[in-house]
Amino acid sequence: MTSRKEHLDVLAISLLLACCVFWGFQQVLVKATVPLVPPVFQAALRFVGATVLLWLWCVGRGVRLFDRDGTLQAGLVAGVLFAAEFACLYIGLQYTTASRLTVFLYTSPFWVAALVPVWVRSEKLGPLQWLGMACAFAAIVFAFEEGLGEGSPKMWLGDLLGLVAGMMWGLTTVVIRTTRLIRVAPEKTLFYQVAVSALALPALSLALGEPWVWHFSAFAITSLVVQTAVGAFASYLAWMWMLGHYPATKISVFVFLTPLFALLFGALLLREPVTLGLLAALALVAAGIVLVSRKPGEARAAPDPAVKR
Repeated sequence: MTSRKEHLDVLAISLLLACCVFWGFQQVLVKATVPLVPPVFQAALRFVGATVLLWLWCVGRGVRLFDRDGTLQAGLVAGVLFAAEFACLYIGLQYTTASRLTVFLYTSPFWVAALVPVWVRSEKLGPLQWLGMACAFAAIVFAFEEGLGEGSPKMWLGDLLGLVAGMMWGLTTVVIRTTRLIRVAPEKTLFYQVAVSALALPALSLALGEPWVWHFSAFAITSLVVQTAVGAFASYLAWMWMLGHYPATKISVFVFLTPLFALLFGALLLREPVTLGLLAALALVAAGIVLVSRKPGEARAAPDPAVKR
């Protein structure tokens, strides 16, 4: 039986910080690679490679991927949502900046916070936690508000695709957290997602008429290897493991840090400006995470029947 904790510990916070730093860098990396490798084809290569790596990992660790355990339907739904998220993300990066798209992508915790408690009452947020969420989201909006109304004529399309990607990510988390997927090995949950993406995204790339060019530059090869091995394999496997051990609402809110890391990496690699507004937003995000992670007064709380399931 999976051992679950109700609050984030040092291990969870360390893993979340590492994931957030990399995911912030990853958005900039994908944006820089789009001119060299068509976006959906880039995503397809990423998840084909991740599927192979994950399968080898499972073989080596004896994780059974193909047992009949009643997760097929939920797994396919999670896989379709996951593939849709990354299709929107990669296509959207053609029209908007990495930092702007990341703002909209990371609205996903609101979908999680709104929907998971419908099925899992033990994860219901209290007033203090909702204040933390509002604080973190307000910080992100504040950090980017000067650029939200500016840019190319199609920037709104990239922003919209980022918002849809965030919704898909949030719904994927809800499906995992509220179905039998939460009871299986995190490797199997992730395998559903990367394998469906590995099948769906090449077909979508062909349907969009993207050229499949196989002579990549050294930068493109490095980018694809990092996106595959670190992004689609290691970091997502860690995320799936955390979903099985910690409250989804709290770990999802923690990723509000990622857009700010994306802006910092954008400033270093894409020469985007760092302002006092960004520094203020960093402080607000940190405050929001502290509020969301606080223990909600266990001594006064009545036992939740959902915990005994």
